[in-house]
Amino acid sequence: MVQTAVSIKEEFLNKIDEKTAIIGVIGLGYVGLPLLNCFVEKGFQSVGFDIDDSKVRALSDGKSYIKHIPSSRIQQAVSSGKFRATTDYSELDKCDAILMAVPTPLNKNREPDMSYVEATCEEVSKHMRPGQIIILESTTYPGTTDELMVPILEKSGLKVNQDFYVAFSPEREDPNNPNYTTETIPKVVGATSPDGLEVAEKLYQQIVVNTVPVSSTKAAEATKLMENIFRSVNIALVNELKVTFMKMGIDIWEVIEAAKTKPFGYMPFYPGPGLGGHCIPIDPFYLTWKAREYGIATRFIELAGEINTAMPEFVVTRAMEVLNEQGKALRGSKILLLGLAYKANVDDDRESPSYRIMELLEDKGAQVDYNDPYVPVIRPSREYPHYAGRKSQDISNEYDLVIITTPHDEYKSFDFSNVTVPILDTRNVVQGNGVKVYKA
Repeated sequence: MVQTAVSIKEEFLNKIDEKTAIIGVIGLGYVGLPLLNCFVEKGFQSVGFDIDDSKVRALSDGKSYIKHIPSSRIQQAVSSGKFRATTDYSELDKCDAILMAVPTPLNKNREPDMSYVEATCEEVSKHMRPGQIIILESTTYPGTTDELMVPILEKSGLKVNQDFYVAFSPEREDPNNPNYTTETIPKVVGATSPDGLEVAEKLYQQIVVNTVPVSSTKAAEATKLMENIFRSVNIALVNELKVTFMKMGIDIWEVIEAAKTKPFGYMPFYPGPGLGGHCIPIDPFYLTWKAREYGIATRFIELAGEINTAMPEFVVTRAMEVLNEQGKALRGSKILLLGLAYKANVDDDRESPSYRIMELLEDKGAQVDYNDPYVPVIRPSREYPHYAGRKSQDISNEYDLVIITTPHDEYKSFDFSNVTVPILDTRNVVQGNGVKVYKA
């Protein structure tokens, strides 16, 4: 008997109700691992897939490699018998739902690099069977799911919306945010058919507080881009105001605190040394690239990108000015950066502006070390492989300048009164008197 689309849907919904649906998550990083944990903790048999054998071994041993995810949570998942990690993608055919959380970086021309999504879809297509749902969580341009994913998946010989479902549900992780977790953040969901949407919604409703259905995968893809573009543009605005106000002798941080007292029509954004993380520095350019196909120039996005990517150079210029005040040249000076992570209290250093600042300073002849309690050793990366292996150094007075680039709590509570060298603070961390503090 040939299974119809209706019977596939009803069978899937029953599996979710009975918690017999097997969940597969591809990509066990900052998005995939919390997602996998959530399904395990709700009683679903779950399998994590990753090409990194070291991650699979660590998880199998009950160890976490992400600081804000405690190993105790992994141990509990493993001991439940419902959690497994593997590098063997042939096991995908055992999964009812396959959730993809793989990188979507930019190439050297600031165009979307879809190689990870493409390669993952190719692998999935080799191991598909009727009755599955494939969901992409990676941030991407509108049209990716329909135009890129579906044709590759249909190489399996199966037909979308007939033999299997496809959906897009963008991740909304904010690592180490004490107020919001995977479970408490509403989940936007779009699919290629009404039945697929019903299945995807039902699936996510098992682990999140609320689902937000939209009319298509394109609408869901656009939603995530809008969220990150909103942040990028507003951060660029406040970075531009920082530079402008500094020339006028006005402290941007004082102005922000005053503006925050308005109970309507204002939302605070904060300046910094540049943008970091896998979302805001990258995602807006996915829309810029796609918009060209329609003859549209996304000028706000481009301008915001120019301003934000110029911030590391602004910090380096300020470093030169501060050293000049001390009668020193940048060339030959020893500089300590406080913070490699892109945001406070996490070990995620992807796209961190600290690396660009380090590179610019060294290009000008400075000797640069770093301190970061969350990044004791620099890991290999696509952008800065030459920094791999460098180790965090102690804060001391042997340097000519200290630059604060990440507002870790450890720095906010640190007693800088014993630091006799100038401090260039890009995050408004150092408070109090008796310290040579300059703003950037």
